[in-house]
Amino acid sequence: MKTLFFECNMGAAGDMLVAALLELRDDPDDFIRRFNGIGLSGVEMTASRTTRYGISGTLVSVKVNGEEESAFGADGHSHGADRGAGNRPRARHGRSMRDMEEIITSLRVSEKVKKDALAIYNLIAEAESHAHQTPVTEIHFHEVGALDAVADIVGVCALMEELSPELVLSSPVHVGSGQVRCAHGTLPVPAPATARILRNIPIYSGDLRGELCTPTGAAFLAYFVEAFGAMPVLSVSEVGYGMGKKDFGILSCVRTFWGESLSTNNR
Repeated sequence: MKTLFFECNMGAAGDMLVAALLELRDDPDDFIRRFNGIGLSGVEMTASRTTRYGISGTLVSVKVNGEEESAFGADGHSHGADRGAGNRPRARHGRSMRDMEEIITSLRVSEKVKKDALAIYNLIAEAESHAHQTPVTEIHFHEVGALDAVADIVGVCALMEELSPELVLSSPVHVGSGQVRCAHGTLPVPAPATARILRNIPIYSGDLRGELCTPTGAAFLAYFVEAFGAMPVLSVSEVGYGMGKKDFGILSCVRTFWGESLSTNNR
């Protein structure tokens, strides 16, 4: 059984998941070329090899009209408010769920990728609705509505379609600790929407200060992963390292294991 296992010892964020899945592809450059032609206006995704703490992996970046749209790096990910004069955070107006539907349905990707991407946005919208006690129809995405986040979400969905695992598993998720700044202000880690999405999923905190698991990363895991726990017995053919942008003093990455499952007792 073709099995994909996510190791989330340093949390999960959209760019890290894209990079970790991209490392499992035979020709990652071909995927990037095709992805940049799906019709996401002004958006360019790049993937580069990098070495952190002696380990080689992939770093994914997304530029919108030539600039990185999020103000902060991805795995400390902050949720990235815009910055105005004096480098101060400036909240975006945000995009509605209808806006996201229009953007995603217009892309040159399969109907499955569109369906999966919209389902992930629905998970985030429902969590934001609960956290702010606002109807889903009135939710406006700030950070996850930015076009770089759209690229991460659609990119993961496209890679999952191409890999087509029969079983998707994950370790418990390290969420980080402390506080995070976002469009709504300073929030505890995990942020309320992230905590809502991660219900019934094993999570843990630790000594590292910062947001390790973003709402986007949480929604990916909640949507795609069938079971959480220790890695099962696998015959591993590929291992991927999706690097984060923030330096916590230790290797920050999502690691993926791709292979044949020899036991499904943990399902």
